[in-house]
Amino acid sequence: MSQTAQVSSVKHALDDVLEFHWMMDMLQTVDVGIVVLDREYKIHMWNDFMESHSGLKAADAKGQSLFTVNPSINAAWFAQKTKAVFDLKVRSFMTWEQRPYLFKFANYRPITGTEDFMYQNVSISPLTSATGAVDYISMMIYDTTDKAAAKKQLEALQVHIDETNELS
Repeated sequence: MSQTAQVSSVKHALDDVLEFHWMMDMLQTVDVGIVVLDREYKIHMWNDFMESHSGLKAADAKGQSLFTVNPSINAAWFAQKTKAVFDLKVRSFMTWEQRPYLFKFANYRPITGTEDFMYQNVSISPLTSATGAVDYISMMIYDTTDKAAAKKQLEALQVHIDETNELS
């Protein structure tokens, strides 16, 4: 291999490492919770959003069972919810209307917020390996507190209007 080809190969490898680094930085700092679990529900990734809202450092969460870290999650229910993700390679969803939260995080807007806790939508996706197997899944936890609070206020206003109309 010529020296030019070697330099080009090293530059390409360095570019790949740099790209991987900024991609990991993005996953850590995005304003969405990201948790990666294996088939035994052991945690392999716990990003900054999860650290910030749970108070649990990634180093302490990694290797722990999801059900140890969050005992309020019913293991049988969660296994049923994720079975198709692992076996059929399809996504699964939970909305705040079905279940207000998966992780009971405090509302982090105590002055402007009207809710005691963070309402969440959760997407669970298969992570397919190079062999096509799904040994890991990712959970993305979205803060939907503003939407939930707005809908609750709208519903309360509608009740008030209906009551006012009945009195008229």
